[in-house]
Amino acid sequence: MTIFLLLLIAYLIGSIPSGLWIGKIFFNTDIREHGSGNLGATNTFRILGKKAGLVVTFMDVLKGTAAVLLPLIPFFAAANIHPLILGITAVIGHMFPIFASFRGGKAVATSAGVVLGYAPMLFIILFIVFFLTLKLSKIVSLTSMVAASVALIYSIVYYFVTGDYALFILIFFLFSFIMYRHRANIKRIKDGTEPKVKWL
Repeated sequence: MTIFLLLLIAYLIGSIPSGLWIGKIFFNTDIREHGSGNLGATNTFRILGKKAGLVVTFMDVLKGTAAVLLPLIPFFAAANIHPLILGITAVIGHMFPIFASFRGGKAVATSAGVVLGYAPMLFIILFIVFFLTLKLSKIVSLTSMVAASVALIYSIVYYFVTGDYALFILIFFLFSFIMYRHRANIKRIKDGTEPKVKWL
């Protein structure tokens, strides 16, 4: 019962539609009706601007971190569940949020939050890779996929060094989620029609 409750809470945390709520409360705008129609931070930057985009990014990252850290709450201390399972559950909630008709984001920021909660050093590496790639390419989708690929390589090396298979499994699933959610972006990148950011 405790494990089920943890999974439910993790999913509900992930389901918080940050972009939707920020857009409606402060801008009277439903970002699902503009741009890519996506609820993630990228579309928020595009439609609502830099400040709103940063707030949504922070909130989406925090969702993943909060889910991973749930077992630290004394009430759940005895629950026998790996924190990364809760992280993946939050990512699923972000992608298919019950609070937004199951139309969510592409899981990049929330996945980063899961990594932050479980492997802070990898998060730092990915932050640097993300910033540098975005600075050079100006394409958020490409940057996200590059960061996911670096994370996958890191997790493989980390597994052979430490034997931590859980991190590898997590990153593999997140990598798969991110690549699947960006399949339309991949086509646009090949066609040279993928939008570039103007705020960096």
